Amino acid sequence: MLTDVGMLPFGLHYDLLKWSIAAKLCRCKLLFVSVGVGPIRHPLSRFFIKTALKLADYRSYRDRFSKDYLEGIGFKTNGDAIYPDLAFSLPRGIVPTSQERDNRRGLVGVGLITHSRKRATSENDEEMYQDYIAKVAAFVGWLLERKYTVRLLIGDVAYDMRARQDLKALLERNGWKYNGIEIVDEPAHSVDQLLSQLVATDVVIASRFHNVLLALMLGKPVVAISFHEKVDSLMSAVGLTEFCQDIENIDVEKLATQFAALNNHAEYFKLQVQRKTESYRRALDRQYEDIFGAATAHESAAG
Repeated sequence: MLTDVGMLPFGLHYDLLKWSIAAKLCRCKLLFVSVGVGPIRHPLSRFFIKTALKLADYRSYRDRFSKDYLEGIGFKTNGDAIYPDLAFSLPRGIVPTSQERDNRRGLVGVGLITHSRKRATSENDEEMYQDYIAKVAAFVGWLLERKYTVRLLIGDVAYDMRARQDLKALLERNGWKYNGIEIVDEPAHSVDQLLSQLVATDVVIASRFHNVLLALMLGKPVVAISFHEKVDSLMSAVGLTEFCQDIENIDVEKLATQFAALNNHAEYFKLQVQRKTESYRRALDRQYEDIFGAATAHESAAG
């Protein structure tokens, strides 16, 4: 978590520096692998994170934004690599397979997020959050009118329950029933449960980063409602830039058009995403070979 959104310096970032120092004192290899970075605004958080990174024997970042962000706050990243997020290398054995569904209604996953601000400097947070919920509700209503089943996806049970409850209340006021046929609302309490929910969907519309990422890892066509540059970077990298919207400026009509385009050409986009994510898996395999091969050689020399 190389960001200070929602956290103070003398928490995770101080612990990160302490563990990094302990690792070096114990003559251990210290590696920061495929990490995301930013924003980091507090001067102490910047000091703790940059000092920990300086101690590392190896650093790589999951996107260009993260590397450029560090450069922008005065950290030299010369020689550091860019590799995909480690989630793309999850063992194939833990990835569930699609199962036949009892009904023929298309199943659309809609991922929610309570943190609706794209940038921590944004004002009128509550107003933007209510606008986000209203627009997601409007889009869900559009899907239901066209006889799709909507599966609500909660990527973070601790933080996103408010969005789930607020959306439910608004949909019910609009006359939609939570009967398990039109709207499926079963929050996931583990990664395995979230993967099982995602794999059953036909198309995913989501905001939280790992909802988007895991859906792509499963080869799903995705529309992203982006709250951060990391989501933009991910969608761009898999060739889906045109299917990304800013969370602060959601256009419901455009969202419906984006969904229709993905859904009508689902097989094409699935193949595109699968090819890209498979290349990510190969790239991460190379990174593992490099870093663990070097670590093994170091241990052999020391022995």
